[in-house]
Amino acid sequence: MRHTISVLVENKPGVLARVAGLFSARGYNISSLAVSETLDPTVSYITMVIEAKDEKVLEQIKKQLNKLIDIITITDFTKKEHVDRELILVKINYSSKSKAKLDSLLDKQVSKIIYSKGDSAIIEVVGEQEPLKQLLVILNEQFGIKELVRSGRIAMG
Repeated sequence: MRHTISVLVENKPGVLARVAGLFSARGYNISSLAVSETLDPTVSYITMVIEAKDEKVLEQIKKQLNKLIDIITITDFTKKEHVDRELILVKINYSSKSKAKLDSLLDKQVSKIIYSKGDSAIIEVVGEQEPLKQLLVILNEQFGIKELVRSGRIAMG
């Protein structure tokens, strides 16, 4: 099962490496990772999506994180009410003839064309993972995806 965990950490060199090292040393996979400063530049916010087979594994992960000295707080969003989003930039094959078709498709999403030139367009899409996956399938089928960049999931309770 996938779990979304956020960790407030002291914004110091090596903290992210220690957090990631904790997971790799124990054979856990981080399927999504997003890190940024908070309003306080001495604190960073890490959001991770991890695979954990059961609650025992998840509890072990949280206990191991709590042992790291630079950790301030850990929040597990798995059973909490929260909002999560991901940002995707996707470059597709595009022509002015297909603009109406693309606009119709993007109207159903939080998305917009942010750049177009020649035979390509770059689209910005924000949303939950499942609808984004479905949109990517459609974009690939109807336009062809040239390039794709994803931010990783972020969450807030």
